[in-house]
Amino acid sequence: MGLVEDFNSYRSKMNDRIMASDSLIIKRIFNLDTNAYAPGALDVRAKELIGLTCSLVLRCDDCVRYHLGKCKEVGLTTEEVQEAMGISTLIGGTIVVPHLRRAFEYWDELSKNV
Repeated sequence: MGLVEDFNSYRSKMNDRIMASDSLIIKRIFNLDTNAYAPGALDVRAKELIGLTCSLVLRCDDCVRYHLGKCKEVGLTTEEVQEAMGISTLIGGTIVVPHLRRAFEYWDELSKNV
């Protein structure tokens, strides 16, 4: 399996495991996360770019990959995604660069699968 398939398979497997638990707190957090990205005053495209940029600044590779996948799903272009990631790197500083490298690699893989 490839980079994208490996990530999505593991994420799905572990989310199923987590949701099978009896933790109401965790279930509510997952529900809040899902609802936060629903259309509202901001459209889904804007919300996914915000999620991506925040994830890069916070240096969460799993979150970056998730939001890159969603960005691809909602039709954001390479130029839009790269511009947003550039702003993230500006805000987060050079410590973000290793995560930016992995983000570019993941986006390239997503783009191959289209």
